[in-house]
Amino acid sequence: IEADLTKHEDIDRLITEAYNHFKRIDILVNNAGGPPSTTFMETSNEQWQDAYNMLLKSVVHACRAVIPHMQRARWGRIINMTSFVAKQPSDRLVLSNTLRAGIFGLSKTLSNELAPYGVLVNAVCPGWTRTRRVEDLAKIRATEERKTPEEIVKNWESQIPLRRLAQPSEIADLVVFLASERASYIT
Repeated sequence: IEADLTKHEDIDRLITEAYNHFKRIDILVNNAGGPPSTTFMETSNEQWQDAYNMLLKSVVHACRAVIPHMQRARWGRIINMTSFVAKQPSDRLVLSNTLRAGIFGLSKTLSNELAPYGVLVNAVCPGWTRTRRVEDLAKIRATEERKTPEEIVKNWESQIPLRRLAQPSEIADLVVFLASERASYIT
């Protein structure tokens, strides 16, 4: 179902169509792309609003739409994709640093409120992962720092215990586990 998650009506339609088709909603994974790389003073009011709508407001609205279904079923999984920047801000990512921390806080709040209903809520905070967005960020940083993108990535890798970026499939495997019955005590 095609939907623009910055629009309430699209989220409502998505949830309604999914519920009508499956007669239940068991799992919600909130995952949005990243906002532009900027510093605080470079960031316009419009960029703040767009990032808020994309990252935080969409999660709030999607959760509000599915929680009643999950509470009635007394079972559900909500997995909010955020980022390591929710806990350790990164340079030039003021929008992500700020709004993903909000998603992290919301996730913890919901985990406490919804556990009595059998609805488990988790935030996944991946570190640097080999995605198109991370490749784009490496190019931007390389230009700013007069380095190559490869040098930027090498620097990031040097700060990671495994000395490499994650693969998207490794993050996906974690999400699948958290959505499963086997993660019955993780919230």
